[in-house]
Amino acid sequence: MNLQTVRIRRLAGAQPATPVLSVVVPTYNEECNLVPLIAGLETALASIEWEVIFADDNSPDGTHRLAKRIACGNPRVRCLRRVGRRGLAGACIDGILSSSAPYVAVMDGDLQHDEAVLLRMLHRLEDGDADIVVGTRYRDGGSALGLSGYRRDVSRIANTLTRTLLGVRLSDPMSGFFMIRRERFEDIAPELSHEGFKVLLDLLATARGRLTVAEEPYEFRPRNSGQSKFDLRVVLEFLGLIAAKLSGGVIEPRFVPYALVGALGLLVHLAALRAWLEFGGLNFEISQTLATAVALLANFIVNNTLTYKDLRLRGSGFLTGLAIYAAICSIGFVANIGVAGWLYSERPVWWMAGAAGALIGSVWNYAMSSRLVWHLRR
Repeated sequence: MNLQTVRIRRLAGAQPATPVLSVVVPTYNEECNLVPLIAGLETALASIEWEVIFADDNSPDGTHRLAKRIACGNPRVRCLRRVGRRGLAGACIDGILSSSAPYVAVMDGDLQHDEAVLLRMLHRLEDGDADIVVGTRYRDGGSALGLSGYRRDVSRIANTLTRTLLGVRLSDPMSGFFMIRRERFEDIAPELSHEGFKVLLDLLATARGRLTVAEEPYEFRPRNSGQSKFDLRVVLEFLGLIAAKLSGGVIEPRFVPYALVGALGLLVHLAALRAWLEFGGLNFEISQTLATAVALLANFIVNNTLTYKDLRLRGSGFLTGLAIYAAICSIGFVANIGVAGWLYSERPVWWMAGAAGALIGSVWNYAMSSRLVWHLRR
């Protein structure tokens, strides 16, 4: 027996019993919910060995600091602090892969998921009924009353799109509450996207029938404290994930919000072009040049705020990123001006020429800026 084996055995013997279940909780600014969440898990899982892993995206409210203080006195609590990375899907994946328990659950840190359901999920996995058990709000015994009317409508529309376009046959494919056999997850993990908020949807769509799925109803509770993470970016990332899966991975999930921002930039471009032509009294080439510069700046600001929110550039990084972004777009910029000017000279329809010029470099801009501009934070 070599020295390394002796040390490993000594370390293993010094630790508490190996958990049967790891509960992964992705967090961002959920400090006020940690204590009641842990208390709820202590009550619900008193009959088994378990652990909770808080995968925290470097919360500015100190969630990770509190989790680590609690962990000093509670061996069931672990904290995985993610610095320079943001996103629920990535946090869930990292948390699950850090576990050694045979079963792993994912639940939100806002107290809206019912921890009492975890044992029922676990028993179904242990009985061999399924590889994954999904908590559902939309079957008998479940409830979505914790959602606002607007979010309930969005959830149902998203569920319908998911079932129709991706063939995920669940009553609640948008659920963020599920439990899976860890080894089955690890088989699929290399194929999953770390972007976005819907890791379950990505998991089921990627598995393509490789997982046996069961559902367990639960009541989705109202949020008592903290702020909801649901916003426009979540919707755009959902659409990006749908596009990525439908295209077999040819379209990157982040391209959809980037393209939509580009469409907004086109409107900015056309508005600026018309203003320079009609109110500025400038010729078309100069107007097109100024309009292109305005649209470029607008696109960079909106992409930095929305599309690449998790990699947002600030301070000197913002200026550096803008300079690199402008350099990347310069190739498309030259083609933009040349194509638009030629089209306008052949047929002086300002909006047609302007649109053609603005669209010419969109694919180039995305491919290069995503790797060189916002890559600065990776």
